[in-house]
Amino acid sequence: MIRQNKKLLLLTSVITLLPVFIGLFLWNQLPDSVATHFGLNNQPDGYSSKAFAVFGLPLILLAVHLVCVVATNIDPKSKDINKKIFRVLLWICPLVSLFVSTVIYGYSLGYDFDMSYLCGILIGVLYLVLGNFLPTVKPNYTIGFRIPWTLNDPDNWYHTHRFGGKCMVIGGIIMILTSPLQNMWILLAAAIVPCLLPAIYSYLYYRKS
Repeated sequence: MIRQNKKLLLLTSVITLLPVFIGLFLWNQLPDSVATHFGLNNQPDGYSSKAFAVFGLPLILLAVHLVCVVATNIDPKSKDINKKIFRVLLWICPLVSLFVSTVIYGYSLGYDFDMSYLCGILIGVLYLVLGNFLPTVKPNYTIGFRIPWTLNDPDNWYHTHRFGGKCMVIGGIIMILTSPLQNMWILLAAAIVPCLLPAIYSYLYYRKS
């Protein structure tokens, strides 16, 4: 899996670290203490050093990025993993890295961001993309709804992922449409429920069979 996507892996890794170079360019303009966590009221409730914001966060996301790639590559059923959804996986951490750095640097420079709106759009689009690819994912131990009933029954896996794909698409649409309401609770519900319903569906499918 890695061999076939060497160039894309390199590109996504560089993009994940791009905020480091942006942070160095803005270094003298950034405060020594940088807001790195925001509450439900869109106000910062956690601060970190400038060095951690510029170097630490992108490096952590790069580590997560590489762990996901390695875990997918060593999966005993890696050959069954859809190549398209693997490429989608490769872009998650780079986009999150760019999003986080934009918010952190922008806020530090005096720009106001609506976190509920931005998170709703970002996660909503991600759910739409993943929801469209999930039904094509074959049984594996890395990507998808990896619960006992799906892993032990290919038919359960197939139907659960078809249902789960629809749930994620609907959840993504709800997040995008309701993001202007600036309600973090709606966002959380729209993000969590599409992940819970397929697990319940899978169990009920298991009980029927």
